[in-house]
Amino acid sequence: MKKTVRNLSCVAALALCASILQACGDGSSDPLSSRAFAATRPAAPTPVRAGSHWAPVVSDTWQWQLRGKLNTSYDVAIYDIDLFDTDPATIAALKQAGRKVVCYFSAGSSENWRPDFSKFKESDQGKKLDDWEGERWLDIRSSNVRDIMTARLDRAVSKGCDGVEPDNVDGYANDTGFPLQDSDQYAFNVFIANEAHKRNLAVGLKNDVDQLVALEPSFDFAVNEECNEHKECGGYTVFTSKNKPVLNAEYASKYRMPSGQRTLCDAARALNMRTLVLAKKLDDSYRFSCEAS
Repeated sequence: MKKTVRNLSCVAALALCASILQACGDGSSDPLSSRAFAATRPAAPTPVRAGSHWAPVVSDTWQWQLRGKLNTSYDVAIYDIDLFDTDPATIAALKQAGRKVVCYFSAGSSENWRPDFSKFKESDQGKKLDDWEGERWLDIRSSNVRDIMTARLDRAVSKGCDGVEPDNVDGYANDTGFPLQDSDQYAFNVFIANEAHKRNLAVGLKNDVDQLVALEPSFDFAVNEECNEHKECGGYTVFTSKNKPVLNAEYASKYRMPSGQRTLCDAARALNMRTLVLAKKLDDSYRFSCEAS
């Protein structure tokens, strides 16, 4: 639910320049920053494939609600809901109705209302997130942070979640208060994906559009906010071409108008994305689906 401020590291910027020189005239549609990072990223653990976790497909429809009384009436393949606020009985009922359940948690920020907040050390926490009261960026290099995140994955298993949506996994592109590099983010995101797969959980890549090419092999689907608004959707073909769904949410008021919805849904269909227009609070107070238009 966060807005990313682009801030590529010097290493990535140099690689980007080289990529631009090499790419002139090649007609590639991949984001340049993704190609640059894919070419220069450090070695990381091999993606873990447990073999038995749920594998979503590109045609899967979805509903995303993180606040308020959960509306379970939508006829969709995937429900994306809050890990902490949703009880196991609700998850079980959704699964009994044939839904797959993705459980949301923040992997890159602390939230002072969560039950495990006290486990974060002060040194783990950096600057406040703009517009999100009670949240601070995390030092994703911290072993303590990683331990807390693996415990959250264990919680997802115990509650019966089929997959997870770790949020705020693009801190390196924001002003976090830590000297995070793109390589730090890549290593952390692969770590989260591998730990999810070890627990037979599917895992989605949230935003982080500058690392789509590098991270696609480790993730089963993608969740994106406002790529249409920011003209960043084209890079997601790296997911859809592998039959991995891209679950897109847009918030701009123009997409509540019929003309805006037509334009939006035409673009979504062209890219084979599953696009919703939602209230930014994600409380089900407004919902429009391109699948139903």
